[in-house]
Amino acid sequence: MKTTFNCLSNCLLVFGLGGAVLVAGTALAVNELSPTKAGTVGATPAVPIDETPLPRLAGPYNSFAPIVKKIAPAVVKVVVASKETKIQMPEGFGFNDPFWRRFFGDQFGMNRRRQFNVPRQYGLGSGVLVTKDGYILTNNHVVDGADEVKVTLQDGREFTAKVVGRDPKSDVAVIKIDATDLPIVPMADSDKVEVGDIVLAIGNPFGVGQTVTSGIVSAIGRGNLGIEDYEDFIQTDAAINPGNSGGALVDVNGRLIGINTAIFSRSGGNQGIGFAVPSNLAHNVMDSLVKFGHVTRGYLGVMIQDITPALAKEFKLKDQSGALVGEVVPKGPADKAGFKDGDVILEFNGKKVSDSRHLKLEVGGTRPDTTVPVKILRDGSIKTLRVAMQQLPGSEQLAKSTGSGSGDNGTLNGVTVGDLDQQARQDFKIPEEIRGVVITEIQPDSAAADAGLKQGDVIQEINRHPVKSAEEAVQLTGNAKDKVTLLRVWSNGGSHYVVVDESQAD
Repeated sequence: MKTTFNCLSNCLLVFGLGGAVLVAGTALAVNELSPTKAGTVGATPAVPIDETPLPRLAGPYNSFAPIVKKIAPAVVKVVVASKETKIQMPEGFGFNDPFWRRFFGDQFGMNRRRQFNVPRQYGLGSGVLVTKDGYILTNNHVVDGADEVKVTLQDGREFTAKVVGRDPKSDVAVIKIDATDLPIVPMADSDKVEVGDIVLAIGNPFGVGQTVTSGIVSAIGRGNLGIEDYEDFIQTDAAINPGNSGGALVDVNGRLIGINTAIFSRSGGNQGIGFAVPSNLAHNVMDSLVKFGHVTRGYLGVMIQDITPALAKEFKLKDQSGALVGEVVPKGPADKAGFKDGDVILEFNGKKVSDSRHLKLEVGGTRPDTTVPVKILRDGSIKTLRVAMQQLPGSEQLAKSTGSGSGDNGTLNGVTVGDLDQQARQDFKIPEEIRGVVITEIQPDSAAADAGLKQGDVIQEINRHPVKSAEEAVQLTGNAKDKVTLLRVWSNGGSHYVVVDESQAD
């Protein structure tokens, strides 16, 4: 039997004959954030943090009702809608087959693309109010591609929310409603969560209304699941189902320890294994989204791997903790700091490194342009090197979609591109001989999307200038004389020219 991972939002697609298909799918991300709507730049919201130690006394709980009464009003229903769009039937699809043309001729357009209307789509998820002035944590896959976001509180009040920012790499998004003195769920320090702690999951599964389930933390630090790029999940057996995405995972003190994100399921329903993004990770992403409008991640510049028993023996290590440096990227931060192939990274910025995944999380969570100590083991001796961190390369947002009157002179708003590295070529099946930058994310309501651009397309030229890197693409679109861009694009095995006209964009 095939095992699948499912994200937890309900997406209801309504077709012409009145039929409905319920979809719960896993959202994967490969590059940096490009906010769905205009990212607001401002002060970091003051999120209440409760660091009181959790009482871990053995014994039954008679009722969780007092906890639920306190936190349930701050867990909201999130309903999203995307506008009707047009798609084109790819050439060579369906009736272009010679067999069908024998019977139907060219009436279906052998030499032209056919357009189809995709009706307005709706989705359902959950969210958690974390500030009294309306900041809400939810999942990226809940609001991804949304044209409209509605938030309903437990008391029946409904608000139209704006998307402050999204981070596909961690599947965290921040939305905001215009209100004050709202109920909130205070955050706990998720690093202090232990296996066996009792937890409650609150959300809106299957759209039946707010539901509370209980269970325990069955594992912490879950990763390498292929759900997101940055995985450090809290695993729980509390029943969570489609529609719970973005909902709250709380401890017995009523504090937020995680944002429910995905389930491990053979049927699409609860199987007793659910995953939540830890509150500390969600909080850090939220701070960056609110303050800068996007998430910046640190870059060390090393290729790392886990330490196997065989490697531990060869390198004369006491155990398998740490991360082995397989290669140092030339002229990168680690290279400049003196790292060498074969070094074992034991600590990063004062924290012990358990494995390569843990190091990736710590590096990604470090702000660029900061200098951090890194303890390494080299030839049996321990050394401490100081590394000046840089920003994670390989993905650049061409231009922010900031709306009218923003003073934005960039073009290709709503398009995010990445360098054509081996991972991108593998993910999007791009031949080795193709040069340019790959589109990793595109807003569905952008002029670029209307022109036919899509994720996985390779931009080879911008206004007749060959493009070699994501950074160069940003430069070529940053100071445009007008809002019309000529692109040469590789897609579906061939190259063609595309004109993106943003002169009429609002």
